[in-house]
Amino acid sequence: MSFKDLKKQSKLGSLTQKLVKEVEKMNNTNGNNDDRLWKLDVDKSGNGYAVIRFLPAPDGEDLPFVKLYSHAFQGPGGWYIENSLTTLGQKDPVSEYNTTLWNNGTDAGKDAARRQKRKLTYISNIYVVKDPTNPENEGKVFLYKYGKKIFDKLTAAMQPEFEDEEAIDPFDFWQGANFKLKAKNVAGYRNYDSSEFTAVTPVLDDDDALEALWKKESSLSEFVAADQFKSYDELKKRLGYVLGNKVVRQDPEVVEEDNDRGSAEQLVTAAVSKTSTEDEDDTLSYFAQLASE
Repeated sequence: MSFKDLKKQSKLGSLTQKLVKEVEKMNNTNGNNDDRLWKLDVDKSGNGYAVIRFLPAPDGEDLPFVKLYSHAFQGPGGWYIENSLTTLGQKDPVSEYNTTLWNNGTDAGKDAARRQKRKLTYISNIYVVKDPTNPENEGKVFLYKYGKKIFDKLTAAMQPEFEDEEAIDPFDFWQGANFKLKAKNVAGYRNYDSSEFTAVTPVLDDDDALEALWKKESSLSEFVAADQFKSYDELKKRLGYVLGNKVVRQDPEVVEEDNDRGSAEQLVTAAVSKTSTEDEDDTLSYFAQLASE
């Protein structure tokens, strides 16, 4: 762009419009700018509807989903938003600290452990069949993050409870089924109990089109790769700072980053709190398991 064009753009006000649109885009994504991710939009009442299809494992990977544990909470020293090493079957300082709180025999300790408990998230590739709010998404492949309640629906489809129900593989191109994703607000929480699978049907009738669809899938293993997790010592240091133990001097850039990221992370924490009864692992069984180890 030439200086002359820059001046012309200033007179037209187009640069301001572009900046405003970019800021709105950043605010709407709450700091998450991965355009591969699909999310169900809901209305003011908390109701939402879409039809999606869970897809097979991407090329070179064994499973059509990955399981990720993370923590998101605020302490006196700032925010703690990190992936949990328990995802990799390793010890994690927050889980250890929460176990200590849970076992100290006080209600305050258990309440603190609940506030800081790990959040369970699954990630899969999906094909969007119908998205009434965003029809431009239809016919496209996205990544989808979902919680335990929806995963339980997938498990129930593979292992039906009653003899008159036929087991299906919800991730299969040919023998799977579309999933009617229905969200509603129940007692202030997001609820997916009304979601259901339709009859068994191929995603598409043409195998060449299915293969092209398959090749559009994103890697799932990247979300649980080692470089997505900080070391135990790094996490422990961060936890100590968040809890107010500022004996170890914190990097000024990290402190500044904490100050800047507060508003976005409040939204993250609010979302965690809102969906806690739907999407997270059961606190009692989790801490009981840790205590027995």
